[in-house]
Amino acid sequence: MTDQSTDPAVPRVVSSRFDVADAHTLEVYRTTGSFPGYAGLAAALERTPDEVRESVVAATLLGRGGAGFPAGVKWGFCPPGVWPRYVVVNGDESEPGTYKDRMLMERDPHQLIEGALIAAYAIGAAQVFLYVRGEMPHAQERIAAALNEALAAGLVGRNILGTDFSVDVLLHWGAGAYIVGEETALIESLEGNRGMPRLKPPFFPAAKGLYMRPTIVNNVETLANLPWLMHHGVDAYRAVGTETSPGTRLIALSGHVRRPGVYEVPQGTTTFRDLFHDERYGGGIRDGNELKMFIPGGASAPWFFPEQIDLPLEARPVGAAGSMLGSGAVVVMDETTDAVEACYSLVRFFARESCGKCTPCREGTTWEEKILERILEGHGRPSDIDLLLDVADNISPGPYPVAADPEHGLEAVPFPPKQTTICPLGPSSVAPITSAIRRFRSEFEARITRRDLIPVSSAAPGAAVTGGDDV
Repeated sequence: MTDQSTDPAVPRVVSSRFDVADAHTLEVYRTTGSFPGYAGLAAALERTPDEVRESVVAATLLGRGGAGFPAGVKWGFCPPGVWPRYVVVNGDESEPGTYKDRMLMERDPHQLIEGALIAAYAIGAAQVFLYVRGEMPHAQERIAAALNEALAAGLVGRNILGTDFSVDVLLHWGAGAYIVGEETALIESLEGNRGMPRLKPPFFPAAKGLYMRPTIVNNVETLANLPWLMHHGVDAYRAVGTETSPGTRLIALSGHVRRPGVYEVPQGTTTFRDLFHDERYGGGIRDGNELKMFIPGGASAPWFFPEQIDLPLEARPVGAAGSMLGSGAVVVMDETTDAVEACYSLVRFFARESCGKCTPCREGTTWEEKILERILEGHGRPSDIDLLLDVADNISPGPYPVAADPEHGLEAVPFPPKQTTICPLGPSSVAPITSAIRRFRSEFEARITRRDLIPVSSAAPGAAVTGGDDV
């Protein structure tokens, strides 16, 4: 990751210790970085919980887990007078191409713990649950060691920093399931049940969450912003980015760029072109190739193409263009990429990760995978392309144009997607299919053989159907 701290206009809010040796230890955390460790918590404890929440609302701290909902507003949804309350940290980062939260947990676990404590103080939570993905043992070990240090130093537990504020923090290891990244499925997992999403309403976590008590579920990066915000103040935070999307955010840049990695960039004033070509970030497309398409916000986001490269990294313009910033994972694909194989790789992931609770997702994602697999194996049918779109329409109702509008790009695609499922996993599988077919239908057609067009009755029993003309 490139050191951006030399530019005073771009503070490193959450990544200032990424390049510091032993930053995961309490001693180094308290003496390095863009703020002294646990100074943000100390500043928060000098205010009332309502004042802390109001500061987060005023800063317009947007969630970094995918939805982009304002964190302070979310905290305000807890019903008054209902106790106990809980804070749940969503560390089940598992979408393809997304790895920013893992770096935060591995390299700066105290920053996450401090942010979770500030959130707990603001809402009056009795306990914090740190839910970490099962396939991240290094992150789990780092957080466990940091919790032990914080407990020994009086930063976790009873009477934190000599105040009346007391809170327990529990580290929970997930079993490894993409679906528990959805907040209600994560809560089900925490309660010892199979990770499946709950219906909303009535189970909005802020009202009826863990153990049916008010629960705030926040992403790792969202909470990691809080110590810097409490220490430096709202005005300093809002001095970066735009009016509607202030601050910075971490971007996990991968794919066909010269310098993939995790970069902290200003929101709204950084474009995808900057991200791909600026020497501080991606450094250009690999091998001098041309950009073919890119995924702007994780595997569940509809694809963008070269004409969208000058869009800013801001939720509103990206959403208006037909996609989302989502989990902060940007995957770049150059002209050598096979669109059908790229589509299949993503759909296969969603099919395998479906929890099976909703029929359109359970059946539809499997059908999508099988049809794409048939096409890639050379047994595709001319009707398969429209069949894919039809299955997609039954999971997430369209309409989906059969070809892109070159003048308006992705504006013709319905966004946000409609869904026939409880959670967005099913519609997520639709995004790569509709994106790829609309733009690269000819690549699908080139993969399809025409063997199915000979009536089966004309072949000898048991003989393979090998070709023929249109019937």
